[in-house]
Amino acid sequence: MNSVSSQFRSTWPFHDWGETCARLTTWWLALVVIVLVGAGCTPETKKSAAAAKGHVLELAKAASEDVRQVRTGLPQGAAELVAILPPAEKGDIDAPTAREALEKARNKVQDLRVAKSTFFALVAPNGSVIRNDQPQDRMVGKDLLASFPALRPALTGGYVEGRGSMLEAAEVRGKPDAQWVAAAPVGSPARALYVTGWSWSGYAYRLENAVRSSVRGVASEVQKVPLLYAFVLVGADVYGAPISPEVNAKAIMEQKLPEKLKGAEPVTVELEITGRGFGLSAVRVPELGNDVAIAVLRSET
Repeated sequence: MNSVSSQFRSTWPFHDWGETCARLTTWWLALVVIVLVGAGCTPETKKSAAAAKGHVLELAKAASEDVRQVRTGLPQGAAELVAILPPAEKGDIDAPTAREALEKARNKVQDLRVAKSTFFALVAPNGSVIRNDQPQDRMVGKDLLASFPALRPALTGGYVEGRGSMLEAAEVRGKPDAQWVAAAPVGSPARALYVTGWSWSGYAYRLENAVRSSVRGVASEVQKVPLLYAFVLVGADVYGAPISPEVNAKAIMEQKLPEKLKGAEPVTVELEITGRGFGLSAVRVPELGNDVAIAVLRSET
């Protein structure tokens, strides 16, 4: 800074005011550029932020449809199970019978065939999981109602939804996960609960694949596909796909988006993560919960 001041002082008698102003303007513009780049604000990040806003709006529509499919299809599937399962007088439902019935019931209901659930399960009235539809059932024998007590009213009522965390239903290892679930009674009185849901990390993976496929579908051969990540925000928690960089989730958490998401409009910001500029946008998805939002990170490549 001293050398710059000395330069201006030594040249002052020999240059007019216009040239001095030009020098000052050049230095000022350079400083502004440095500040903007340091903050992650560039033409590229503005482009990323605008595109990310469009992405989250589309994903919010998709999420609304995902929830509708479960709300419509699960009670229908429960009614199918009443007909598929052996009569109650035959005794308790065993795991192989439950596994076969789950597959048949889902195939009979269009909304369930296309549902984005990461599991379907039959649960005994005492809360014990009889069987889920996955090849490797880590949930069998576990008390599902202990993890999701909001589902208990389905035993004496109708369809209900809830949230919670069950280790055996997680879709990611080594970092926290939680789930959105729904249940409908099988019969009246209920012989069992027909339960479905998705882990937040598994659902983030579904959203991430959807937005990446959408972008690849419209990109030309000469266009570079941007970096894209999708996240689910549940209260103060941020859930990404299983292989999503943890630094991205941390950067989103630091933005404190739940405090900024007051209405239906998306919140959009520009930020820098590990030296790369990103556009970030998030929007609330009340169908998943009053404190749930979807976020997209995008960076041009």
